[in-house]
Amino acid sequence: IVAPAEAPWELLRRAHSEDYLSKLRDGTLDAGEVRRLGLPWSPALVRRSRRATMGTLMAARAALANGIAANLAGGTHHACHDHGEGYCVINDVVVAIRALAAEGTAQRALVVDLDVHHGNGNAELLAGDAGAFTFSMHGERNYPLRKPPSDLDVGLADGTGDEAYLEALQSHLPVAFARSRPDIVFYLAGVDVVAGDRFGRLALTRAGLAARDRYVLEQARAHGVPVVLVLAGGYAPTPEATADLHAMVHREAAALGMG
Repeated sequence: IVAPAEAPWELLRRAHSEDYLSKLRDGTLDAGEVRRLGLPWSPALVRRSRRATMGTLMAARAALANGIAANLAGGTHHACHDHGEGYCVINDVVVAIRALAAEGTAQRALVVDLDVHHGNGNAELLAGDAGAFTFSMHGERNYPLRKPPSDLDVGLADGTGDEAYLEALQSHLPVAFARSRPDIVFYLAGVDVVAGDRFGRLALTRAGLAARDRYVLEQARAHGVPVVLVLAGGYAPTPEATADLHAMVHREAAALGMG
């Protein structure tokens, strides 16, 4: 277990505009930009976001060395080039993908985004990038309203439960692996797909969530690809319930002998 430092501003330029980063650094976001972000600006918010981003890059490097690693933060997939939105300040996964490519340690990344919300920031930032493949399986009628195309999008109806969800995943995830031929997988293991989530609208059970995580991990192992686990979203009725659901993917990795 290691604690990340704050990601250098130069590193963050791999995903974000200088204008946006300057506003973050100086606290000069206007009222509309703060409203879109969904969080009040503070030095602590910026510090936390930079640490979370560095955590994803550190986890990626560790996964390349050891086969699997996790950041107990990250997956902030709504952050776009020139703004943050949906509680996402910095797009940590895109920063990490671009940093690995620059280092020459991973040239092809697969983003498996199973947060209930479409990964619009990932889709925007990685559009046309031959070194990255974005797969987003999400609630079709959920946030965000505008969903720029990922490399592979699967939209689900409100109320989708375990059986239909797992059938969709088993139909499409192998396609994502085949099309991307990745050196590394970033798994956004959002738990807002579980029934009762405040912002989710889907209806997975705990058993369904465990089966989802197990299948993703088994696919990564079958393809011999290192996997990076990041938190993404979760809005269960209590913080304790949210944390317990977030721990599911780590339990499944341990059960598979991957950790």
